Amino acid sequence: MNKIYPSAAAALDGIVRDGQLLAVGGFGLCGIPEALIDALQATGVKDLTVISNNAGVDGFGLGKLLSTRQIKKMISSYVGENKEFERQYLSGELELEFTPQGTLAEKLRAGGAGIPAFFTKTGVGTIVAEGKEIREFDGHKYVMERALTPEVSLVKAHIADKSGNLIFNKTARNFNPNVAQAGKLTVVEVEKIVEIGELDPDQIHLPGIFVHRIVLNTTPEKRIEQRTIRKTI
Repeated sequence: MNKIYPSAAAALDGIVRDGQLLAVGGFGLCGIPEALIDALQATGVKDLTVISNNAGVDGFGLGKLLSTRQIKKMISSYVGENKEFERQYLSGELELEFTPQGTLAEKLRAGGAGIPAFFTKTGVGTIVAEGKEIREFDGHKYVMERALTPEVSLVKAHIADKSGNLIFNKTARNFNPNVAQAGKLTVVEVEKIVEIGELDPDQIHLPGIFVHRIVLNTTPEKRIEQRTIRKTI
């Protein structure tokens, strides 16, 4: 099975459509699939529900899809670095399902593991728990959360072999493994592709069974979200 596609556009061909539930890896601008996001924007698909920790920044990452109004709803835990995200939400133009960060990670992990729901203390007694089942275990209340299984997942990794085994680059791993496992169809953008057998099995972060399509992007921009400098005297 050939998992390697010649471009991000080719990797998305035939698998994205209006009204879809998608998940996108990354944390802020760290570990986002830049080329795949650009290709998704170019398709013109709309009314998307996107699962991602946040929505990039204004004009970059998922912020591009917000500017073109291709996203109908975000399932996220943080919106603080994107003014357009905040504006659309507060004006009622964008739906938002606020989800605690750890709960979001577990909803994706559970989806990838075939677990339809789980109970957590996080959110009990807050608006996060409104309308959800509450049960008591050992004298403590827990809220039931449903797992997430997106139709398509877009992921960024550092290295892949031709069978899709992945290695992530340090903190760029963040949400990417969980997003990859949860997707019914997972597309991965990588900076390097090697032959099968070149990767040390003990160093592989995610096995290729979760990966369906691979696209090479050797020169991602990797924009810095907040540049901080220190002046020395």
